[in-house]
Amino acid sequence: MLRCLLPAACLLAPFAVFGQHLASNAGTTEAAPAPPPAVHSFNLASIDKTADPCTNFYQYTCGNWRKHNPIPADEPEWGSFSVLGERERYLLYKELKAAADDPKTPLQRQYGTYFAACMDTAAINQAGAKPLAPSLDAIGALRDKRGIAELIGDTRLSVGGFASFGDEPDQKDASHYIAAVYQGGLTLPDRDYYLSTDEHMAGIRTKYHDYIVTLMKLAGDSPAAAEATATDVLRIETSLAKASMPRVAMRNPDNIYHPEPVAALSGLTPDFEWTAFFRAAEAPAFSRVNVAQPEYFKAMNALIDAEPLPALKNYLRFQTVDSSATRLSAPFDEAHFAFHGRVLEGQDQEEARWKRCTANTDGALGEAVGQDWVKENFPPAAKQNMEVLVANLKDALHDDIAGLPWMSDATKKEAELKLSQFRQKIGYPDKWRDYSAVKVEPGQWFEDAHRAAIFNQAYDFNHIGKPVDESEWGMTPPTVNAYYNPSMNDINFPAGILQPPFYELAADPAVNYGSIGAVIGHEMTHGFDDEGSRFDGTGNKRDWFTPEDEARFKQRTDCEVREYGSFEPLPGQKLNGELTLGENTADNGGVRIAYQALQKVLAAEPAPERGKKIDGYTPDQRFFIAWGQIWCENTSPDYQRQGIKVDPHSPGEFRTNGVVENFDQFARAFGCHAGQPMVSANACHVW
Repeated sequence: MLRCLLPAACLLAPFAVFGQHLASNAGTTEAAPAPPPAVHSFNLASIDKTADPCTNFYQYTCGNWRKHNPIPADEPEWGSFSVLGERERYLLYKELKAAADDPKTPLQRQYGTYFAACMDTAAINQAGAKPLAPSLDAIGALRDKRGIAELIGDTRLSVGGFASFGDEPDQKDASHYIAAVYQGGLTLPDRDYYLSTDEHMAGIRTKYHDYIVTLMKLAGDSPAAAEATATDVLRIETSLAKASMPRVAMRNPDNIYHPEPVAALSGLTPDFEWTAFFRAAEAPAFSRVNVAQPEYFKAMNALIDAEPLPALKNYLRFQTVDSSATRLSAPFDEAHFAFHGRVLEGQDQEEARWKRCTANTDGALGEAVGQDWVKENFPPAAKQNMEVLVANLKDALHDDIAGLPWMSDATKKEAELKLSQFRQKIGYPDKWRDYSAVKVEPGQWFEDAHRAAIFNQAYDFNHIGKPVDESEWGMTPPTVNAYYNPSMNDINFPAGILQPPFYELAADPAVNYGSIGAVIGHEMTHGFDDEGSRFDGTGNKRDWFTPEDEARFKQRTDCEVREYGSFEPLPGQKLNGELTLGENTADNGGVRIAYQALQKVLAAEPAPERGKKIDGYTPDQRFFIAWGQIWCENTSPDYQRQGIKVDPHSPGEFRTNGVVENFDQFARAFGCHAGQPMVSANACHVW
């Protein structure tokens, strides 16, 4: 599983699913978007000089930004990443629109046609619910529970539910892929949404019931039948939620690694025909499968055995309609947004169609789109300069490991070996995925998206049993994000994030190291956080800490669990320090090694330049302000409430303040003293 800078584009299970969220199809025309304003890496106007940096550094560095950048009506949150993402999406939109209007190459014709079909709301609305007919008819024709597995696996249909299946590098042999099955089947964001007894969650479940009724009536059910479906879905999904492994438990790779012979699945779930599922999914032959959550699958089997067939069919019908709603006519799409967007995330209105179609085309045909995008938006000089930054951060991490007071020489040797085996990917793939087999037709948005999903699923399935291709990427080039992959032991920085405010060729070193340098350091530190440290330099799961060092390591990470677990984004709702531990460790370590790398760069400059102030700030101050400004954000309460439950990343305020509280150099840079809020009396220091 990828360790990402942001939750966007990262999944708990490494498998694609049919149906991508896309809001309203209403209307057939849309005004052309205006280009977003240029963004820079250090924004003096964002700083709130009425705030004391030693009391609340986040308010100091982002106070004015937050004041002047309210959340747009079509977003659940708005931050520095959003601003850059909006610009990248606009640039990508221009490419897609040009390809749709006047394609110059077969590649442009393919992704241009896909984009145009998504934008063709007249054809989508005319089709209504007809694209769902084959899937719903197949569910209706089901006469035996033993046919459920084949139905879900059938690539010709859009039936979902119960579980997910895909490929992943084998934890004990990361050079090869293994098949894997993971828990699934829930519509709400997390098991707690079904099980929590607090008033807010109870209200969500009431609105979820109403949403199910609305959606199934649109699909043709009578009011009474829709009510029955809502009752069945809530009961079945609540049972699946009770059986699901909590997110914190899944952070331990040992908990989700249970390789078995394929035949063992029959004993685990005798009422779910896995052989028929794999055949219908057109998966390649394989002999071993990782059953990530065995207890879940036992409970799933018991559920299928206990529930009457009509109730199971109602569950499958809703799963199918909900996952497909964003590709159907306006009433379906609007109902989907009203619940998933407005209720769950606090988003007032849907995004413009061009934004959603741009994002969807990138998700479906990303490396086709990315080939042309990087030619225009990622010059070779940017890639070359990133290589230098990464090399400097590696050197700083090497020095950091060598100087750790809590780690023995034996473990340091292992850590340094792992660091020496780090690989890096910058900008875009060395070889591009071939999408020529994907059939795309004008005016067939539902079918085009389904065919693209089948292609991408088959691409992943084809990995099973084969050697891992270390050149492959887990994100598309325009993505504003970054990630570390423990099974490949590599750090990955798409071209999308290598732009202002995160990276700017013209910016001074303090700013670049405080922003993209800290991002690089963040991904490197993931290789040594509580999850990444369980894997060695070859990507294999192996305990390479001595027992004594493991105990000392846990003492230090427990410090972070307590620190971040004390932060309270909403009244009465604190962060889960265990859920966010990996990201918090990566933030703290990333800033520390980025700072160390900056000091080396500054030491090489002529003496008068080393401490030179720019805009009234020293290099150290600019470094920390740059770090804080990449996390400037405003978030709706509903979206924040959801994030507290499901997001392994802390909110921007606590990513900023949590790090500087632990960092003596920050206190020196801003003249803070013991007893002030940004100077922790019990500072945490892992890496």
